[in-house]
Amino acid sequence: MSHSFEDQLNQAMASLEEQKERLAESTRKMQAMTASATSKDRMVTAKVGPQGELLALSFHTTAYQSMAPAQLSTVLKDVLNEAKARMGDQITAEMRSFEGVGETLRMDFTGERGDEEEGLFGIGGGLDLDVLLAPLTAMRPGADRTAKARSQEEFNG
Repeated sequence: MSHSFEDQLNQAMASLEEQKERLAESTRKMQAMTASATSKDRMVTAKVGPQGELLALSFHTTAYQSMAPAQLSTVLKDVLNEAKARMGDQITAEMRSFEGVGETLRMDFTGERGDEEEGLFGIGGGLDLDVLLAPLTAMRPGADRTAKARSQEEFNG
């Protein structure tokens, strides 16, 4: 199926814009995410934000008052690390929805889908910048020099 250069460019740009919108929505979603973890003894719950920052620390019992400082420190460290790990899992899951986007965009621009469509700039598929830029390359000063002139220039240093 043959499309004009402008059609192909518009299609590729629309695909890029769609991905940009998806990324913006995903960013908004991730900025609003929170994750929580509660200690094994249900004494404390930690809530973290998308960058792992502590948003809340809630004590559900007064058991912490009789704990040794090292023991309380370990419980807090463990619950914070668990909440951060859960947040990391949520962020990873959200980002997985973008797997293959780069490949999809590349195929939109190069026509390497394996089907009969040509990609942007592609004649029969593939991004052929040499063909695309040939008119500009021909206009470059000195582009019309013959092989003899080039070898003479090389000889003269």
